[in-house]
Amino acid sequence: MTLKSIEWGTPHSLFFKALANPARMSIMSLLHTEPRSVTEIFEELGFEQTMVSHHLRCLSFCGFVKSNRKGKSKIYSLNKETIVPILEIVERHLVKYASSLYSCDVLER
Repeated sequence: MTLKSIEWGTPHSLFFKALANPARMSIMSLLHTEPRSVTEIFEELGFEQTMVSHHLRCLSFCGFVKSNRKGKSKIYSLNKETIVPILEIVERHLVKYASSLYSCDVLER
């Protein structure tokens, strides 16, 4: 598949749509430092618990995060096999191109 064949609604665009949500990105950013429970996530981010749970369900179902039981709690962490390497590549890209992203007049802010 080439980039020209990617259209909205394909798995590629849905992948980036999942990342484009500010709440999900905040959760993933927090999980990038260390695994956390729902309670730890909503307390640190100041989000409603139901919203955090909603986004974690999406992130978990789509393979962005994984969960493990610790007693009565679920502990969430980033998918180290696929998502952590992608985020590391994104960081390297941003080192070079962040200023262009901020000045691009096509992107909505």
